[in-house]
Amino acid sequence: MPRGRVHMPRCTIAGVEATVADTAHSFPRHSHDRFGVGVIVRGGHRSASGRGVVEARANDAITVNPGEVHDGSPLDERGRAWRMLYFEPSMLTRAATEVTGVAAREIELTRPVVHDPLLKHLFERLFAVSVLTQSAPDNLRTEAALLELLGHLVQSHATRPAHTLAVHAQGPIARAKARIDDDPTATLTLAELAADTGLSRFQLLRGFAHEMGLPPHAYRMQRRIALARRSIARGATLADAAAAAGFADQSHMTRAFVRLLGVTPANYAAAMR
Repeated sequence: MPRGRVHMPRCTIAGVEATVADTAHSFPRHSHDRFGVGVIVRGGHRSASGRGVVEARANDAITVNPGEVHDGSPLDERGRAWRMLYFEPSMLTRAATEVTGVAAREIELTRPVVHDPLLKHLFERLFAVSVLTQSAPDNLRTEAALLELLGHLVQSHATRPAHTLAVHAQGPIARAKARIDDDPTATLTLAELAADTGLSRFQLLRGFAHEMGLPPHAYRMQRRIALARRSIARGATLADAAAAAGFADQSHMTRAFVRLLGVTPANYAAAMR
């Protein structure tokens, strides 16, 4: 793949999305709604993760939890290359239940960067059979590779979280978050959100950024992108997806996708079909 590009190839596993990147692009603070696991292929990467600033270099594995706010930038002007797989959260909780024999409702990957040759090997094998393969998928082989990777993650790099990434269920910030979640397409002002919560606009802005890791406008943009992604995955045209998600137009949606995800909506659509 040429440098300066982020690409989403098609993954043959339901519930898993893949990303291949070779770029010097710096990503702003954002979060994913899935577990992410990947490997740095070339160069170095710095990220302000939910557990402090970390650096990853070639052959390191990188992970992220659902809802964990992070950013990402190259260590130097040469950029970096990596591959990622993003898993629906239920896939890891099911794997944890199978591995431990105890029902697991919630788990957390413990380290955003880890040097683990076995994890790297298991990731590369799964990526090869589910993304890079040129032949018809071998379901038995793919399932085995998937379970071995998830099993190793659960056994060696995961724990039941000692804290929750969610805001307090009854707090004012939770009410502001819920209003955005209920309708990400709505045109809201800080004054309206503040009135709902009983906070001043300044208190709301500072409190939301503290508890969510993002200011309200950035959080709403993430929810709009998530809404657009669901529409595109269901087969909507890009123009219809943009309108349904509250973007001004398709180009507005494209700019948001590239800024936060590094890929265009068209690339995402191709990977989902």
